[in-house]
Amino acid sequence: MTITDPIADMLTRIRNAAAAGKTVVAIPNSKLKSELARILVEEGYVESYEVVDGNTEAAKVLHVKLKYIGERRNRRSLITGIERVSRPGCRVYASKKEIPWVLSGIGIAILSTPKGIMTGHRARKVGIGGEVLCKVW
Repeated sequence: MTITDPIADMLTRIRNAAAAGKTVVAIPNSKLKSELARILVEEGYVESYEVVDGNTEAAKVLHVKLKYIGERRNRRSLITGIERVSRPGCRVYASKKEIPWVLSGIGIAILSTPKGIMTGHRARKVGIGGEVLCKVW
């Protein structure tokens, strides 16, 4: 079965696992998904990630370990919202001046730029725009 939008699938798996209180999410791996997971770790929304090898390239799985705060009964995920912006049917591009602010700077926007996948804050610093992949808060 082919997935039309693999990034949306990844974000939905993370959103559903956080809502269910799971600690680890298994996602089919790709370079783009690994970069998204790396940014989520750097920004502190996710604890860690690792790529687990399988028999073939298609069998590689990305394990993302979610981060929670609070005690056992009152714990909640650090990811309160995760939203896909640019979709295969409607691509959303932003110049360096139009990069969106997420909750007045509390959240992050993740962009695909000519210099790689990066956060909106870093793209503003570098002075480049790109495709707005998703927003996380």
